[in-house]
Amino acid sequence: MSNGVTPAPLALPAAHWDDWLCGRVDGLLESARELLARLKDGAERDAAEALELWNDADIALRAAGSVANLLSEVHPDDAVRSLAEQRGRDVERARTDRDLDRGLYDVLEATDPAGLDEQAHRCREHVLRDFRRSGVDRSDDARARLREISERLTVLDQDFSRIIREDVRSIRVRPEQLDGLPDDFVAAHAADAAGLVTITTDYPDYLAFRAFARDADARRQLTVEFLNRGWPANDPVLHEMLALRAEKATILGYHSWPDYDADVKMIGTAQAIAEFIDRVADAAEPAAQRDKQALVARKRQDDPAGERFDWSDFPYYSELVRRDAFDVDAQEVRRYFDFAAVRRGLLDVTGRLFGLEYRPVDVPCWHEDVAGYDVFLEGAQVGRIYLDLHPREGKFKHAAQFDLVGGITGRQLPEGVLVCNLPRGLMEHRDVVTLFHEFGHLVHHILGGRQRWARFSGVATEWDFVEAPSQMLEEWAWDADILRTFAADADGVPIPGELVTRMRAAKDFGKGMFVRSQLFYTAVSFVLHGDRPADHTLAVRELQQRYDLIDYVDGTHFQASFGHLSGYTSAYYTYMWSLVIAKDLFSAFDPADLFAAEVAHRYRDRVLAAGGSKDAAQLVRDFLGRDFGFDAFAAWLDRAPVPSRAG
Repeated sequence: MSNGVTPAPLALPAAHWDDWLCGRVDGLLESARELLARLKDGAERDAAEALELWNDADIALRAAGSVANLLSEVHPDDAVRSLAEQRGRDVERARTDRDLDRGLYDVLEATDPAGLDEQAHRCREHVLRDFRRSGVDRSDDARARLREISERLTVLDQDFSRIIREDVRSIRVRPEQLDGLPDDFVAAHAADAAGLVTITTDYPDYLAFRAFARDADARRQLTVEFLNRGWPANDPVLHEMLALRAEKATILGYHSWPDYDADVKMIGTAQAIAEFIDRVADAAEPAAQRDKQALVARKRQDDPAGERFDWSDFPYYSELVRRDAFDVDAQEVRRYFDFAAVRRGLLDVTGRLFGLEYRPVDVPCWHEDVAGYDVFLEGAQVGRIYLDLHPREGKFKHAAQFDLVGGITGRQLPEGVLVCNLPRGLMEHRDVVTLFHEFGHLVHHILGGRQRWARFSGVATEWDFVEAPSQMLEEWAWDADILRTFAADADGVPIPGELVTRMRAAKDFGKGMFVRSQLFYTAVSFVLHGDRPADHTLAVRELQQRYDLIDYVDGTHFQASFGHLSGYTSAYYTYMWSLVIAKDLFSAFDPADLFAAEVAHRYRDRVLAAGGSKDAAQLVRDFLGRDFGFDAFAAWLDRAPVPSRAG
């Protein structure tokens, strides 16, 4: 319980990370075992006392899992990453044992909820539901099989992620094939002794090369390598993963894994997911077709005989259309976005918006690139964050927020880590948007970390809501007045407001195709889990033809590197579902004053700070004063422009 004293942040080691990791995980696991044993010791306890013991054990298990998961993805030492994976399996084994322990379930289920306050009652109901979804009320044989499945899935999830993380591919090109790339990119990619330049599939290389390289063959080569990461090693891993998830769902009485997975999400059912996919696909069709016509027309200026338009074409010709039709040159734009200034601006903007203060801290970290900050609200420390923002060998390849410590009021401060793969110098504006998006998860973890119950701490809402706050925060990366506070060129001249106006017009171009591509990813996630086709590559190709307006790249196997098949499983629809909500949430803000304190603080306190203490639909209702709707999203899609001129 709280004693009124702010708890100290977790002390990370300056060296010997392997010893520290083992000591922390072992200690937390032992604490959890002792607490759960006490819960089953037969002593007479009321519901509140039983829940407190459960909560203490839950805090320990979550803390052990967080540190193991983080270090397995970010530590620069491969041996430490491997050890973290092993300790992560130990944590998951302990969690599975707990969740399938019929004795624990019986103790909690037998408690009388009368007299519990609202949050304690909610915690009890969620814990019992979690038990049942784990299969605790099934037969002994069924529980034994569920335990086997859980342990095997932990290994497969780790294997799937590791294979993607470690499979960095590359192409070698002649220096002249860098034509079109920014000068600083060319300067950073010198030719080797053989006179060739290596371009990797890591994001800083891959995104820039596909967007700016004029050499179509080189763009295609790099695209093929990127889409083939994880292949063929991840093919059997993915098949086994999907089969085990389906078997688990069947044992638990569900028709399929998507039915099981959707049962505790806002959307509710697998059928609702299918209907949502098609509804959004239909809504995006007119804008997507306009986008594609403009892009194909521009490509035909370079290649009159070209009939295909695939992933090696889309970023490049999108940039050309934006430059020609909207007078927005991404290379011109990027000179205003120096990484160090953007990072400072991000902290300034979110600090002003949410009333937060970030104070740099000089503490040990796992890598010299990592920056730490203590977070304060109204003079009180409310958390600590770490920013790990540049690529390196063996590091997580995408962008995400990782928990380090879950916040518990008066007991432990929430601590989170932002992991990205951003360039060190000049950034494209899309990188800025990505940084704002991912920071939204970090703020949610910190502000939502003042909870009594670990079950509701941080980003603990239904999983198909978690992207909405981050998607909404992207809007602050598009406001001219906000950007001018930190975006400036090498001479210190702020980004011109009229350029941002053109950028905003240009960003609306391509949104139809963007939505349809997102629906393709959604369909891959949903169909591979629901239908479990024998040939994943054939299924992916057919789904791309159905939902995407971008052609399949022959000889590629996208699913092998689609990391969200491990995390989101069948629920990648979350990104579009959350975007519908995000557009509605943003409608409450005044575009002329995005820092207006009343609405910003109301959003902070009623949505972010609430963590998982209420259902997501209720959080939205508390903020908007009504249920969320589709209208704001539909209006956003309707604003997709037709380019006014071509090159």
